[in-house]
Amino acid sequence: MSAPLMLFNSLTRQLEPFTPVHEGEARVYTCGPTVYNFQHIGNMRAYVFADTLGRALSFKGYALKHVINITDVGHLTSDADAGDDKMEKAASAAGKSAWDIAKFYTDAYWEDINRLNIRQPFQWSIATDYVERMIDFAKSIADKHCYKLESGLYFDTSTVADYGRLARAATEEGEGRIETVDGKRHQADFAIWRKTPTGETRQMEWDSPWGKGAPGWHLECSVMSEALLGMPFDIHTGGIDHREIHHPNEIAQNQAYTGCDHSGARIWMHNNFLIDRGGKMSKSTGEFLRLQVLVDKGFHPLAYRLLCLQAHYRSELEFSWENLAAAFTRLKRMVGVEALRPVTPDFSFGVQQSISLRAWTLKLFQGDD
Repeated sequence: MSAPLMLFNSLTRQLEPFTPVHEGEARVYTCGPTVYNFQHIGNMRAYVFADTLGRALSFKGYALKHVINITDVGHLTSDADAGDDKMEKAASAAGKSAWDIAKFYTDAYWEDINRLNIRQPFQWSIATDYVERMIDFAKSIADKHCYKLESGLYFDTSTVADYGRLARAATEEGEGRIETVDGKRHQADFAIWRKTPTGETRQMEWDSPWGKGAPGWHLECSVMSEALLGMPFDIHTGGIDHREIHHPNEIAQNQAYTGCDHSGARIWMHNNFLIDRGGKMSKSTGEFLRLQVLVDKGFHPLAYRLLCLQAHYRSELEFSWENLAAAFTRLKRMVGVEALRPVTPDFSFGVQQSISLRAWTLKLFQGDD
């Protein structure tokens, strides 16, 4: 009998054996990108991690049902539940529609996914495809768990048990960096539905019982994970920054929706940050490292994937050009040896990727010592 797969659960802060909710299946939800800009390489570490986890589950014999969402509405310029909608702001700055912005940056993200040899998930879930379900979800919890303000519908975090327990590693007190909104009952309360301010028109807005507007960011993932994977499902992944606000709010919504004290996912897993001492990892700087920059400098994208795999996913990983160059050298050596073997369908990179990578490596090695 093979050894059980042991996973670290951020919710309990301990290793736990993986026991699927549905026998023989592994149902996984990964928080995907907000498509208002290109993804920097730090963002992409989360998807390398999720793909690695998925491959481990497949290797253990589970039928993988992996969902990654695309947030194309509702995510604010501050993760602390404040500011302008990122999509609307990007569209205004570019003089384009929010829908065009979403398509352009979604396509760019998918190109990076392919370059990193990240397997296609069971389904990509696009937030704007699920707005009506989000409204129905909010209706089902509004009477017991929410209250209205002029700015929209807010979730009362005091109505669920042990709110914020996922975030306790940072402060041991749960949430601590939520912006103040006039009329909120508690500092940690968050928007379920954001009403369009009087006199303004959004490009993305829908009618609702709480006024014309758009869903809150946190609502989206609860609705899409429940719609596609059911509740409870097995594993929810995301970056460690989601552990402090976004995922605790998801858990609260899931508790309210199901009427019981479970978090939606049985296991929550979070990858740590990619650190760039040069300070170019954040999109807010206006100049950040994306995968194309690495390619333009002559690095194969899989050199970055190999760099990610050289550190434990829960540890910070420092990016430097020296570290990437070392990973690139290791990649060339590995694939150079592999290129001497016949192409077989079970090569770990996949047949098409292995062929292109072999050809690229052999070209690189022409005249190499």
